Amino acid sequence: MTDPLTQDPPDASEEAEAAPKAAVFGAAERLFALHGFQNVSVRDITAAAGVNLASVNYHFGSKDALLFEIFRRRTAELNRERARMLHEAAARHGGKPPVRDILEAYFAPPLRWASPDNDRRISVQFIIRARSEGTADMREVLKNDVSHLARFADALLAARPGLPKEDVYWRLHFVLGMVHNNRFAEFDRLHHLSGGITREGDVEALLRRMLDFAEAGFSA
Repeated sequence: MTDPLTQDPPDASEEAEAAPKAAVFGAAERLFALHGFQNVSVRDITAAAGVNLASVNYHFGSKDALLFEIFRRRTAELNRERARMLHEAAARHGGKPPVRDILEAYFAPPLRWASPDNDRRISVQFIIRARSEGTADMREVLKNDVSHLARFADALLAARPGLPKEDVYWRLHFVLGMVHNNRFAEFDRLHHLSGGITREGDVEALLRRMLDFAEAGFSA
């Protein structure tokens, strides 16, 4: 009879596989974010992760599948955070949050993730890369999956019932452009353009500026 005290825990093999899989995921996300999707090889990833060359295919199936898994997981995490903030705003305002609170729920998570002192900035850099360098699967999602935006569109329609629906959707589209093109790495150009008066390193101050501008876009 086998002594239960000498047996490995039932999930020991799963734990043994989880560590190298997580190492591959983390190394790939960082390398892709910093160097671009086409400039990083499977060998680069496995070397950085300290695992054997077959690990990417073993755990994820292919380089493209690994890219899509990182994209899927990080965008899901980001959108869950946005949804949570929108839900909290709705709870504070009897189910009808004002425009500024709706916009803050959309703006704040990626802006705070992108802060130079936040470890999650790599995830934001990866998502930004996905918009310009993504695989066919990523482009398909970016083009057609609007489920995470629908709740914000519905909230804005409820907050501004006097605006034509078409205008609300267009203004939301313009707001999305603020998020996609507002990166800390691009502030140096603005700093030079303004003669040095626009230096902004405070995430919360930057968020207020964005909200002031975007909220005004829904005011009339």
